[in-house]
Amino acid sequence: MTFARFENVFESSFPETSWEGFTSSWNSSLSRNGYIKYVDEIRSLIANGTVYQVNACYEMVNSAADSEVDLSGLFTRLLKGNPAPFAQYLKIPTLEIASASPERFLSRQGNLVLTSPIKGTIRGDKASFGEKDKAENLMIVDLMRNDLGKICADGSVEVSELFRSEVHPGLTHLVSDVQGTLREGITWREIFEALTPPGSVSGAPKSSALTTISDNEGVARGVYCGAIGWVEGDRAELAVGIRTFWKGSDSVVRFGTGAGITWGSDPLSEWEETQLKAEKLIAIAGGEIK
Repeated sequence: MTFARFENVFESSFPETSWEGFTSSWNSSLSRNGYIKYVDEIRSLIANGTVYQVNACYEMVNSAADSEVDLSGLFTRLLKGNPAPFAQYLKIPTLEIASASPERFLSRQGNLVLTSPIKGTIRGDKASFGEKDKAENLMIVDLMRNDLGKICADGSVEVSELFRSEVHPGLTHLVSDVQGTLREGITWREIFEALTPPGSVSGAPKSSALTTISDNEGVARGVYCGAIGWVEGDRAELAVGIRTFWKGSDSVVRFGTGAGITWGSDPLSEWEETQLKAEKLIAIAGGEIK
């Protein structure tokens, strides 16, 4: 985890900065065939009862980026070309993030906590979700209920909304809301230990899903699929680190994409979903996907 303490906090508009765009290619940590093999492995694990669902991801890397490249210009482009409810830009000495995340990981107001997992993505704004998407969403809702139950008062965890469609540029997501009331004395450390990584980008059961991810993805996810946002006292707004570009101390710019895999998943269709999620944002950033 990376934390930064800010001495002063104030409101201002985000300055518009230019973005010339990448001209070099994005290299994926998994090829199409490699991803299909990964999906087949998950389906085998589902068949023998090891897991029920796994979010299978891979990383795209643009290593030809100039070490001086400033992602604030890219963030300006994202705000215009792919506006998102949890969009944010962060720059600290060892990390720079430009995110167009559509997904709430955790909102806290006093002792009330809310999470809004996304599971189910389709192209366009008029299509309807099928049973596969709803089943996948419900699995993650149950996982988040379990995670919140570790830190919330007995009987306070509830699904406040199930299967809501949210329209975003070019895509529609299936979203649910799960909330609860924290037990007295619960610390931020206990909250993060109970809830991270986000259930929607790991799988169920979470421990088995994380083992599957570690065994198959080959690279650490880093910022991708983590939590990005702010915490102040008993308030917080944290997004899931998806639709996110980031750069660490090595100056390499990274981007991640993935899809939730269930027994009913078609490996090729899941690969195509990961490409669908990435293609518009990569087009905004510049460069081609290899």
